[in-house]
Amino acid sequence: MPMSRAALINAAQDCDVLAATLGDQLDAEFFEAAGSRLKLVANFGAGVDHIDVAAANARGVTVTNTPSVLAEDAADMAMALILAVPRRLVEGVRALENGDFEGWSPTWMLGRRVRGKKLGIIGLGRVGEAIARRAQAFGLAVHYHNRKPINPHVEEGLAATYWDSLDQMLAHVDIVSVNCPHTPATFHLLSRRRLELLQPHAYVVNVSRGEIVDEAALAELVETGRIAGAGLDVYERGAPNEKLLNAPNVVLLPHMASATVESRIEMGERVIINIKMFADGHKPPDRVILGLDADIEPKTA
Repeated sequence: MPMSRAALINAAQDCDVLAATLGDQLDAEFFEAAGSRLKLVANFGAGVDHIDVAAANARGVTVTNTPSVLAEDAADMAMALILAVPRRLVEGVRALENGDFEGWSPTWMLGRRVRGKKLGIIGLGRVGEAIARRAQAFGLAVHYHNRKPINPHVEEGLAATYWDSLDQMLAHVDIVSVNCPHTPATFHLLSRRRLELLQPHAYVVNVSRGEIVDEAALAELVETGRIAGAGLDVYERGAPNEKLLNAPNVVLLPHMASATVESRIEMGERVIINIKMFADGHKPPDRVILGLDADIEPKTA
């Protein structure tokens, strides 16, 4: 069971290092109450939107994460959703389970071909790049929006097209993959206005953070047919919007993009490395540094 906030504060007051998870809300008030002994928060995970890193740093607390070990698993899940939603895989499973399948017919369960479609990646960091590699193999044209273009050699290898304007990219692509972190700058980055820029046959996939998408607007646009469908592993308020739960053209997962045995082992190993380096008087390799391309991916030093 997760520790209560009071128990977490009491523990932090009596330790030098805190190994935190996504469920631990470490805000400015927490760091104020934790006292002066706490010196390192070693986060078990890549995302740090549940940690007030600025408040931690102001009190002399270093924050680390596990940024590199989740990319391939998260990319696998994003690619699975990119395939599952247009090809109506979950709808097909439900049809069998409900006894609705009475035999093949030419118009039964028609989906959309993936090959040849344009994939727009919002945030071409580690996960976004891994998705782009997979998308290439499936014949998708890769487009992306970052604060600035990626390394030209990497961009060439991915045959990726950079869009300085997110609005213009959204109006151009067939599938959108959200892969930037949740920060104040990216809250509702996919707002109602931007979602309405998508073409009616477009799909939205999100394995990053739910707060980046205006979920109520997405649910309404999917329900009315203004957007063709969505594949989500994360939600704005923990549980998915009820309209999304009832939508046949939406695939919903319970925040399992990084849930592999291998990733959990590697995450734990990264946490241990960061703690050991810190205890030995060195700078941990995965320190979270504020203010560096935060709209793309948290940077580590």
